[in-house]
Amino acid sequence: MAIIGKGLHSLIPPKSQTEEVSFPKVSQPLRVKKESVFNIETNKISPNPMQPRQEMDRDDLSELADSIKEHGILQPLIVTKTVRDLAKGQDVEYALIAGHRRWAAARMLGLPHVPAIIRDSTEQQRLELALVENLQRADLNALDKANAFKRLHDEFDLTHQEIAQKVGKSREVVTNTMRLLSLPQEIQEGLRGNKISEGHAKMLAGVKSPQTQKALYDEIIQNSLNVRQVEQRVREVSVSAHKRKIFHDPEIKKIAGQLTGYFGNKVDIHRSGIGGKVVINFSDKEDLGKVVKKIIK
Repeated sequence: MAIIGKGLHSLIPPKSQTEEVSFPKVSQPLRVKKESVFNIETNKISPNPMQPRQEMDRDDLSELADSIKEHGILQPLIVTKTVRDLAKGQDVEYALIAGHRRWAAARMLGLPHVPAIIRDSTEQQRLELALVENLQRADLNALDKANAFKRLHDEFDLTHQEIAQKVGKSREVVTNTMRLLSLPQEIQEGLRGNKISEGHAKMLAGVKSPQTQKALYDEIIQNSLNVRQVEQRVREVSVSAHKRKIFHDPEIKKIAGQLTGYFGNKVDIHRSGIGGKVVINFSDKEDLGKVVKKIIK
């Protein structure tokens, strides 16, 4: 998908009411021709109900407000218009499609008007535009991304591959990001609060047991483990769990016991994937000979 706003190379002229600009297509085309930029009353605009960003960093928003105060809003917001019939005349309101941070910063500054493009859109297109804008400007929290991907999947029946194409990511990135929503709530809160990184969380999401996930999470916090160290710990835990499963497998233990009784020597069975090996223990050369005779007779 094309980067939202790409192609706007100049400021919005302060005295001009409209300016012709090009805009990319999202989902089904919203409008293929050039569109005009209008100065719209800030208090007439309401937030995008499909906005994936749940939180905005206050310091980051203040920096954006300072930039807007100095240079103005360099890229117009995108809104959809709603007209309501009243007893006398009509009331016009606008809902944000894209530009949530710029709108919030403008409100912080008390700007009476903001530049905006008015477009018609479906709910899916509003979600796509808001998601792509956030991904390509200021990074969304990983859980906000995961929830946005999930909405595209659940509400609009998009496959992981289709979502990946729309947001300019790989299918693996989309899938792994959505897996974060399966993590225990405590770990999700730690990710949202920046106690762990998205890389840490993705490593933990690859562990099946919630109890093991929690134990590894505590270990990350206590020992300040980096992502590479967590990856190693996940491998170690997985190998250990696999060995415990084999050791307690009643069928394997039963077969090992039967072979021990047959040979008169201790027999161990070691699994590896879908295969494995049988180990027959012997005490000396003569003992080995007895085992061999039982095998080849």
